Amino acid sequence: MAEVQTVTGPIDSADLGRTLAHEHVFVLGEEHRLNYQDWDEEAMVEKAVADLTELASLGIDSIMDPTVLGLGRYIPRIQRIAERVDLNIIAATGLYTYNEIPFQFHYTGPGLLFDQPEPLTEMFVKDLTKGIADTGVRAAFLKCAIEEQGLTPGVERVMRAVGQAHVRTGAPITVHTNPHTRSGLEAQRVLREEGVDLTKVVIGHSGDSTDLDYLKEVADAGSLLGMDRFGLDVLLPFEQRVDTVAQLAAAGYADRMVLAHDAACFIDWFDPEAKRQAVPQWNYRHISDDVLPALRERGVTDEQIETMLVGNVRRYFE
Repeated sequence: MAEVQTVTGPIDSADLGRTLAHEHVFVLGEEHRLNYQDWDEEAMVEKAVADLTELASLGIDSIMDPTVLGLGRYIPRIQRIAERVDLNIIAATGLYTYNEIPFQFHYTGPGLLFDQPEPLTEMFVKDLTKGIADTGVRAAFLKCAIEEQGLTPGVERVMRAVGQAHVRTGAPITVHTNPHTRSGLEAQRVLREEGVDLTKVVIGHSGDSTDLDYLKEVADAGSLLGMDRFGLDVLLPFEQRVDTVAQLAAAGYADRMVLAHDAACFIDWFDPEAKRQAVPQWNYRHISDDVLPALRERGVTDEQIETMLVGNVRRYFE
């Protein structure tokens, strides 16, 4: 057992219960929101409370929220929501980019104009050990990304800073990857070079692929496969997502998978109505309502489902 930080305070890892390993509450460009969006703060908080209350009623106990710098993390808003729902919300630290890092870090760091220890690492460690801003909330895991563009200098710098923060704190990591470019293997290589324990890494969005050889290679290196975009059928249809999980479970990989939707109460990347029409199942309910019954129909056992929803997340934090 281990202590896991949540938005409302620490809990024992044994109390995580059924956990969706990659769900956002809000994904917002805060600067854009402040200047251009018609945003009703109270209405959006109420929507989030309603959505997460419904999720809890379906038997989910915790969500890991990998909303970090670059995705609009604003913990005071999340605190308001967390205090009103019977659900553990686990916050992350890190930086989300597919290319360059923000200008705040372009000129400061090892070997740069202002030569000093990597500020990204120091920021991430502070979030994990002391708290995020002045909220008193500590992050519990780290997040970075590598997309189709590959290991750009900015992506590599963030990834190595995440790896260094893991080594200093023991905090686990989730990585946004593009499985079609096999970027999970590249992420594992870089993180391994920084001394990361790959059993404490989720290779996110692995569920976008049906390439069993690639997925097994990632899992055989020790990491968890993030089968975490259920509902995003435009990227891979439902049947193929479910079939892939079932095939991996039958091959003995249930202890190397975690489940989620990568959904949000609100994301400002898309027009809300267009999003509902394009991906109607991309919501917090889809796994409970549709995915788990479909997995059982394909022979996945209740024990394997509990492993993916409970046991693997506990082990990740412990």
